[in-house]
Amino acid sequence: MRDRQGFTLIELLVVVAVIALLMAILLPALQRAKDQARDVVCKANLQGVGVGISMYLEDHRFTLPDMHTYTENTNGHLWWDSQGRPLRAGDYKAYWGIAFTDYIKERKQFGCPAFRNFCEMIAKELLYGGDHKLIYTSAFGANGWLTKENTLRLLHPAEVIVAHDHMEPRLEHGNQAGNSDMLFPSPTGVNLTHYRSAGRTRWYRGIFRHNIRTGGDFKTGGSLNILWLDTHVSRLNETTGEGVLKRWYDPLGKNP
Repeated sequence: MRDRQGFTLIELLVVVAVIALLMAILLPALQRAKDQARDVVCKANLQGVGVGISMYLEDHRFTLPDMHTYTENTNGHLWWDSQGRPLRAGDYKAYWGIAFTDYIKERKQFGCPAFRNFCEMIAKELLYGGDHKLIYTSAFGANGWLTKENTLRLLHPAEVIVAHDHMEPRLEHGNQAGNSDMLFPSPTGVNLTHYRSAGRTRWYRGIFRHNIRTGGDFKTGGSLNILWLDTHVSRLNETTGEGVLKRWYDPLGKNP
C-alpha cells in the first residue's frame, strides 16, 4: 500500500472555504479598526487646531481674525501660490488656517486621513492643477459667521462651532434654501442643500466621511468631527439637520 502524499481535491476545497470564511470575518473588523484609527487622528488634529486658536485669541484680545466671509473671495484650500510661495490670510484661494500659522506650526494639524480619499476630486474640480497633495492639510471647514467676532461676548463657548469636517474651507450659507453648507436645517427643512443635488454626490460623501457604512448618493451612515470654541471635539452622526441648532454657528443671531 502506497503512502498517501499531498491533499485530495476535497481537502483543498475545505481549506479554501475556511480561509474565505476567515477573510469574510476579519476584513470588516480590519476596516473598522482602520476607520477608527483615522477618526482618532482627525479628532486629535482638530483638538490641536483648537488649542492653537485659543492661544491666538489670548494674544488678539479674544477676537477671531477676518475670515473674509462678506468681503473677499478667499474661500480656498491652498497654502501656497503657483510659484510655491506661502499665501497670506486673505489672498485668493487661501486656506483659513493660514491666519493661525504663528500658533499652529505644523500644517498637518489641519489634515484628516479620511479627507485624503476626496482630495483628488477637489483638486481637479476646483482647478488646483489636479495636484491633490496641495490640499491634504485643508480638511476642515471654518465657521465663517464668526469672522472678526469678539469671543468674550459668546457666553457658551462649548456650544459654538469653530470648524468641522467638510469639503468647503469656509462655511457661510447656512440660511440659504438651495445653497446651504451648514449642518442645521435650511429653510427647505434639510441641511447641506448645496450638496444634495446631481453632480454633488461625492462632495456630500466627503462631509460625513468617517466610518462610512452605506453607498447611497446622499447617505453614508457615517459621521463627522466638530471643533467647539472651548477646544473640545465631538462626533456628529450623519443627519439631515435634526437636533442641530443654528445658534451653534450664529450665537449672537447676526445672520437671519
